[in-house]
Amino acid sequence: MTVKVRFAPSPTGKLHVGNIRTALVNWLFAKGQGGTFVLRIDDTDLERSTKENEDGIRHDLTWLGMTWDETFKQSEKFERYAAAAEELKAKGLLYPCYESADELERRKKIAMSRGKPPVYDRASLELTDEQRKALEAEGRKPHWRFKLSGGRAEWNDLVRGQQSIDTSSVSDPVLIREDGSFLYTMPSVVDDIDAEITHVIRGEDHVTNSGAQIEIFLALGAKPPEMAHMPLLIGADGQGLSKRLGSLSAEQLRNEGYEPLALLSLLSKIGTSDPVEARESLQQLALEFSFAKMGRAPARFDESELNGLNAQIVHAMSFGMVKPRLSVLAYGDQATPDFWDVVRGNLKGVPDAALWLAVVYGGGLTGPDLDADDKAFVGEAATLFPAGDVTLGTWKTWVDAVKAKTGRKGKGLFQPLRRVLTDQEHGPEMDRMLLLIGAEKARARLEQASA
Repeated sequence: MTVKVRFAPSPTGKLHVGNIRTALVNWLFAKGQGGTFVLRIDDTDLERSTKENEDGIRHDLTWLGMTWDETFKQSEKFERYAAAAEELKAKGLLYPCYESADELERRKKIAMSRGKPPVYDRASLELTDEQRKALEAEGRKPHWRFKLSGGRAEWNDLVRGQQSIDTSSVSDPVLIREDGSFLYTMPSVVDDIDAEITHVIRGEDHVTNSGAQIEIFLALGAKPPEMAHMPLLIGADGQGLSKRLGSLSAEQLRNEGYEPLALLSLLSKIGTSDPVEARESLQQLALEFSFAKMGRAPARFDESELNGLNAQIVHAMSFGMVKPRLSVLAYGDQATPDFWDVVRGNLKGVPDAALWLAVVYGGGLTGPDLDADDKAFVGEAATLFPAGDVTLGTWKTWVDAVKAKTGRKGKGLFQPLRRVLTDQEHGPEMDRMLLLIGAEKARARLEQASA
């Protein structure tokens, strides 16, 4: 079998970590098997779907490296869905219902009060033609439900093992709304048939829905694809997705300086038996992927792990890789390979280099708020700053002289000098930073701070 999968985002919002993970698992499985990855745009909701969101989804997937082999939009296939609906109607499997939302809610409450499951009672199947005409004369328009068999829908799930859904325990799903628009359930099946999708990979919240869709596949004369239902993401606290995590978009992550491979390495490994470690490429992740490694427990997304992976990747990046991205930052066009080698070990993301670009290539700093003792100390240190150009040994020579003259040592010696020269309490090694800053700026900052 040639593997063919699909990722089916709805362009009603931005791509966030939850659906990025779904896209990733589909992509890794397909590419690891030498298969095909299809991008399907689920834009049947014409009112909420936007071209901006669709373009954003494509841009985000490209940024992440998950390019697609085929793509299509559901809004281009309404005639095909209508034909499938007529086929189901002709088989007596798609029937009109006239209950309002309020009426259905009342029936549900009554059933539950009697200890019965809140399953649709199929009352509309008992209507005569005359009764239907009378309801339509009142202005009611039908919604259309698919008639489930009442038997068991079964499949061997690639994550969850053997699955069985008793279709008598769930309501006949609505496939078409009163306004004639299609819900997700039937178009998705029709698309999977037409595109010859071999595997449907999605979150475990679709398990019950899959039972109904299997029966729709069979009703349309098609073999259901294999299925895999992944555990859902939870936050680091284990209590479910936090508000931030639930809305954490690819666009936001990109703007905050996260590297695609940091995010993809994390999302591909959490919830599996593999250690969470940064990988060098998507292809490597694809070769390592296996559903057999995926557990049943929820996958825990911890932003601290993402930060660690991102820093690890950034620290290993060459100047040539980051030069174009540095150039868009203030003073970034002045950055050198030496600058990058000095500062990269202190960065969580490439944009963090903006701070050190200003320190090295900018003019005067705001300067720290020194107390009287530190100001006097800095003034003394300024008089001891070595003449001539700065070398790699200047910092040690100078600090040794200041220590000998003032008697200060430890943090009391180093911290005021670091703060005056860089405006920061922590950072790269000062011997290399001083070499980048240069003698002229160093003397000016010392004089400014002690004035």
